[in-house]
Amino acid sequence: MKTKKSTRLSLRPLVRSTGALACALALAVAMSGCGGGDDGGKGNGSGTIGNNSDTKVRVAPNAGDNWTLVPPAEVGMDAAVLADGIAKLPDAASHGMSSMLVTRYGKPVLEQYWNGYDKDTLHDLRSATKSITSLMVGVAIDQRMVGGVSDTLNSYLGAAYPNAPAFRLGLKLADMLTMRSGLDCNDWSASSPGHEDKMYQQTDWVRFYTALPASAAPGSQTHYCTGNPVALGRVIAVASKKPVPAFADEFLFGPLNIKSAKWASFDNGAQTDTGGHIQLRPRDMARLGQLVVQKGQWNGKQLVSAAWIAESTRQHTQFASLPQRNGYGYFWWRSVETVKGTSYDVIYADGNGGQFIMIVPALDIVAVFTGENYNLSKAAFPFDVLDRTILAAIK
Repeated sequence: MKTKKSTRLSLRPLVRSTGALACALALAVAMSGCGGGDDGGKGNGSGTIGNNSDTKVRVAPNAGDNWTLVPPAEVGMDAAVLADGIAKLPDAASHGMSSMLVTRYGKPVLEQYWNGYDKDTLHDLRSATKSITSLMVGVAIDQRMVGGVSDTLNSYLGAAYPNAPAFRLGLKLADMLTMRSGLDCNDWSASSPGHEDKMYQQTDWVRFYTALPASAAPGSQTHYCTGNPVALGRVIAVASKKPVPAFADEFLFGPLNIKSAKWASFDNGAQTDTGGHIQLRPRDMARLGQLVVQKGQWNGKQLVSAAWIAESTRQHTQFASLPQRNGYGYFWWRSVETVKGTSYDVIYADGNGGQFIMIVPALDIVAVFTGENYNLSKAAFPFDVLDRTILAAIK
């Protein structure tokens, strides 16, 4: 539904700082960032890293979706509030969202698409990919392919990159998962030696990352660096002896019935981009969110341990440039949303442009958004929708 352009986009103060909004503000006078790969796919031709074009990739329908909308009242939500929230959205060109999906108790309640997207159109998740990488690290630990987050990066990649400067720091996987590697890598500073746009110009991004100089002791400072999840993707591949897409399909996507994932690659196709640019359908994004709600269990099988879900989604750190209310776990963001005097913890994956998997554990709610608001503050508009429409609809 469409209405005339409204002022709702400005109702949430611009200091509201989600990852996407923080990117837009922090990089307003610098290069693009936040693990989005916003160079439009440009580089040296060694990889495919997404784009901002109007090209849409449609895939065959998934017969196993089991996606049937239920009446909101069935899951304790007010249908009128939901309908009113959708009706009062500004026009699609203004809000820039391309999809909005809501589930509660694992049941689909709402599904809406705009700007030429539909249920079988893939969307580039940008940095929301990082949260999937977090899940895969947990699987690798559960499967005893990786010892644990206290393992050093050198113990996995030392043979491939002998004497790399990064290894001299004793860098641990936990430092990378929390964006506290100690390397001189900050995607929110255009002058940073490790800025993602500089990495994308290289053939082997992991070699670039491991060659970075140190700027601090590991674990002491938090700087957003896409090289961290990229290097962890190589750890998964080395530890499992499987390409990342095959690993994901066997242990995560296959059991979740996610059939059309499209990974990006680099190093002339030899390595997988685990820092951004996986393409998924919004329904599949919702499955990943529901897996977190269900503490790693799916159809009676523990795909990821409940211990990893708890540890990876709790707050480990925060970014000095962001308000206190936004925490960071292992490639998962955290926020607190207050509606009608009640506060709710929100765990979320966040990608440039408005790609979100939002999880409200206390309410068993998953909300998925995709959008085209690259490097714009209105990329955070889905949080306004979450508060004013989705959480407000809880009876």
